[in-house]
Amino acid sequence: MIEGDHRPEEGRPVVTDALREAAVTMTAVRDRCVWTQQIDHRALVPYLEEESAELIDAVEAGSRAELREELGDLLWQVLFHAEIASRDADDPFDIDDVARGLTEKMVRRHPHVFAGETAETPEQVLVLWNAAKAAEKHERRSVLDGVSERMPTLALAQKLLGKAATVGPSANAVPVEASPPRSEAELGGALLALVATARENGWDAERALRERLRALADDIRSAEADLEH
Repeated sequence: MIEGDHRPEEGRPVVTDALREAAVTMTAVRDRCVWTQQIDHRALVPYLEEESAELIDAVEAGSRAELREELGDLLWQVLFHAEIASRDADDPFDIDDVARGLTEKMVRRHPHVFAGETAETPEQVLVLWNAAKAAEKHERRSVLDGVSERMPTLALAQKLLGKAATVGPSANAVPVEASPPRSEAELGGALLALVATARENGWDAERALRERLRALADDIRSAEADLEH
């Protein structure tokens, strides 16, 4: 934040709101940096993936200073995409539109905070959240609509299993080990052991799970179709 007698650097306007200052800085960089001017949404994707991964590292194993810095780096990616979008000839929107849409969505999805509903447990909050989301996404025909296949494979597996549970037992026929891990630490060891088995046999662990997830997705869609008849 720029306050009092602080003098802005050359070419930077005085802005007293820190988030607005960051947005104004992004605009100036887009206007004056020849590298930045050449970047589009698709070209930014690798940087978004990298910054997201670094933020996860900071959350799980970093210092408070690292967490603050990595949050800033990820915020820069959001500002960057919004700045690119603001200059689109056909359908422009800027960071204010992004923030406004986010606020409106979060207000809708928290009726227990903003609209007089009652939720005293996390489970009740989830019911309200899912109801609001379903109303927003009423055009969706499958619980899989909106689930990105670009998610990390293990995260996608957990997501699909959650979706399968909402459809019914026929969509969730995944065998469970007789002696499953009893903690996250044991789970990590079990997963590492499976990867070691894959390596020993020359198998691709990522591909194996992706192919199994495709079969699970087919099972979910088949179960949904059966429910419609």
